[in-house]
Amino acid sequence: MRFRVLVESFRARLLLLLALMLGLTLGIQYYFNLRAVKANARMIIEQEQAIMTGVALGLKSLQSAKYLVEIVGEMHEPLLNDKRVRVLNIMVVDDAGNIWDSLNPEYNPRENEDKTTRYVQFKDVQILPLRSVVQFTDEGEQALPEWIPPSTTTDFGEAGAFYFPVETTQGRRFIIVVLDSANVLTNVFERQTSRSALLTLGVLFVTTLVTGFFVWRFTRPIKDLSVAARNVAGGNFDVQVKTDRADEMGTLATAFNEMTAKLGRARELEWQLHQAEKGAVVGRLAAAIAHEIRNPLNYINLTLDHLRSSFAPADAEKQATFVQLTNQLKTEVARINRHITDFLKYSRPSKLELQDLDIRAEAEDALRLVEGRAEECGIETKIVQDDPLPKVLGDRESLRSVFTNLVINAVEAIDGSGGSIAIKLSNAEANSVKVEISDSGCGIAAQDIAKVFEPYFSTKDTGTGLGLAIVKKAVDDHGGTISVASKEGSGTTFTIILPAKES
Repeated sequence: MRFRVLVESFRARLLLLLALMLGLTLGIQYYFNLRAVKANARMIIEQEQAIMTGVALGLKSLQSAKYLVEIVGEMHEPLLNDKRVRVLNIMVVDDAGNIWDSLNPEYNPRENEDKTTRYVQFKDVQILPLRSVVQFTDEGEQALPEWIPPSTTTDFGEAGAFYFPVETTQGRRFIIVVLDSANVLTNVFERQTSRSALLTLGVLFVTTLVTGFFVWRFTRPIKDLSVAARNVAGGNFDVQVKTDRADEMGTLATAFNEMTAKLGRARELEWQLHQAEKGAVVGRLAAAIAHEIRNPLNYINLTLDHLRSSFAPADAEKQATFVQLTNQLKTEVARINRHITDFLKYSRPSKLELQDLDIRAEAEDALRLVEGRAEECGIETKIVQDDPLPKVLGDRESLRSVFTNLVINAVEAIDGSGGSIAIKLSNAEANSVKVEISDSGCGIAAQDIAKVFEPYFSTKDTGTGLGLAIVKKAVDDHGGTISVASKEGSGTTFTIILPAKES
């Protein structure tokens, strides 16, 4: 188990990858270097064989009537034809400096017209420097020919020739092996070094690409975490990162997701606390306003009743005007009183009296309240129900206020131009009841859709902006949801989903 955890560790895998790439690079480099060493050793052996072959050919030429060119042609493997071999020429020269035999046919003896033999003189060949292969102790007894210059020191690798004397029945002969400069080998070695460097560079490039690819894969979760952290810093606590890894990055991603979830819950609790504090402030303010305003309103209302009953003018025309004005004043007082009631409903904590309710009956009550006005405006109202509905456990007054507010808003949206209001009741998923209240009114502007449930937002000149806020609060208190779909000029549909009573 511990070994598995170690293998799945991000650090262990990264170290293993680097060790693998290092071992692969060293192994490939060692392989190519070993091949180069073997090739160089083989080349040196070929050089040695070529030199010994040249000496052997010179001796064979002395023992045979054939020229060197013919002997080389009869060889099974003509090593001297290899361009990498330093042996350029092999010559057999007598004491007089006559070239008796050579790998270069131009230096071989030729027959004159008078049947005499014409030899090429070694001194005309211009081969310098010329050194003895080895200094024998008896060389001083027999002087070297004049055509052999004094021995000079040469640097290693320079072009030159080596000679050694051989006593034959025809006199002393000199076998001369002409060597090319060692630059041939040097160039070969340099090419091998360049090739090895290029191979090493290629291996390093490939291993760098492979390492970069795996490092990119290993570090991609870090980038994802960085992007997610920036989103969280911007206030988005819904961001999540993948946790499909078993190493430290997977543990970190899991911890990050838990952190963002806790931050999201903390933000939600903070918002709820803020709303509760705001609601408490608004509640205290509402109670003070209700106390300070309703008492004068009640006095005004009673005074209007007293004026209308005791001080009405005797003149019928004036009396009608007087009654009309007092009625208008009472209507405005009632409107102010209703606004205060709405304000109190929104600001105070809900106290639901739950009971089994028939949603259709509550919808019918809501439509009954606007029947008169709907008939005056030419608005058709109807309730559509396809299947039997289960009971809903709810507060009658609260849900009646929800339906009433939405139906009144629908009537006002049609604004006397004729239209229709429909309430569709149906079963929803997860043991719920769905209520759709639709109208053919003026609709809601697209930029206002997201604000309709916000408190104090209203598109009406005389509205308080609390009607739909109270509706949403009531639906939320019942554990339901409410949404709106609307298009400007094409009507509006409010969809309410309420949990049904468990059977």
